[in-house]
Amino acid sequence: MPHLHRLAVALIVAAVAVGVLLPSAGSGHHGVTARRAGAAASAGGAAGTTARGTGRGRRAVAPARTAAPSPSGFDPAKAAAAARAVGANELGQVPILMVHRVLAKPKVSLDRTPAQLYAEFTRLAREGYVPVTAAEFVTGTMNVPAGRHPVVLTFDDGSPTHLAFDAAGAPEPDTAVGVIERVARENPGFRPVATFFVNADPFALGDRAAAAMRWLAQHGFEVANHTTHHPDLTGMGHGAVATEIGTDQKMITGATGIPPVTFAFPFGAPARLSWADHGAAAGARWDFQGMFLAGWRPADSPFEKDYDPRQIPRIRDDGRVRQDDCRRFCSIAWLDWLAQHPDKRYTSDGDPATVAFPQAKMIYLAEGFRARACPY
Repeated sequence: MPHLHRLAVALIVAAVAVGVLLPSAGSGHHGVTARRAGAAASAGGAAGTTARGTGRGRRAVAPARTAAPSPSGFDPAKAAAAARAVGANELGQVPILMVHRVLAKPKVSLDRTPAQLYAEFTRLAREGYVPVTAAEFVTGTMNVPAGRHPVVLTFDDGSPTHLAFDAAGAPEPDTAVGVIERVARENPGFRPVATFFVNADPFALGDRAAAAMRWLAQHGFEVANHTTHHPDLTGMGHGAVATEIGTDQKMITGATGIPPVTFAFPFGAPARLSWADHGAAAGARWDFQGMFLAGWRPADSPFEKDYDPRQIPRIRDDGRVRQDDCRRFCSIAWLDWLAQHPDKRYTSDGDPATVAFPQAKMIYLAEGFRARACPY
């Protein structure tokens, strides 16, 4: 059973109490007020970090980012014209959905039914969203067609409801993977990809778990780090944190051959974010390019100056239920808000080598990406 976001709920309610960050009351570049509510830490857990801090009163300073060189043969005028034609804004916000179990009969508020998941993913497809993995997002390698919008689908805890196989070796239709593949079949252009943040014994498959992780990697999905035992890192020392991350890293890398570059916090973050974002333990090394919270809003573009790769917010995938103030902060509310404020949403120019946006948004571009900038 997934862990409930008890402290995450408390922070969200506190945010509402002081009048910050409502999907219906956005203004400025981000559609939020200058005071940002504390972002909840990730996946099945409670918040131990703030949106721009470590959760212990220390400011989190994101590592310096470097950009790829300007593409050869780049024609700025032609690229700007193409970007303008589709209303490209690659400094816009990206919804990163967070899902836990997928059950026909939900048992707790975090659970989603296959029908609910199918309806929401179909909506995403019809509104022009194209799934990308968390790794593609954090590395700025989102290859999304012109005029379309990236969305990141994330699933926490490696639940057996995420992936199970039938007798023929195909994903069961009511699992997360089965639903994603169905939506992709019915909506050409909707990539059947997602990120699975897993713990020990992914998908409860025992000695078949490694083969399942390989299957995911071979089919374009990402398998990423969520610690081995899903502990609350907030009160743990450096060595214990490293062991939890290192053992999970070793398991995933051994199965897929691909060292994870993304991580989702279980419960709160450790006293120092640097304890999580890079290190070595249990025979594994890691240098995460993105760490994800349980958050409360869409994420900044990875090309935007306020983007913090060590504290990336996500949106709980849910409907307009009263519990946990979901009517304002869960996925349906935020997708509605982005549809009503298309200038705030990330829209691709179709060229992953450039970063296109209206000229007026130049002030929001991170310094390291100026060589790739395509303002119009």
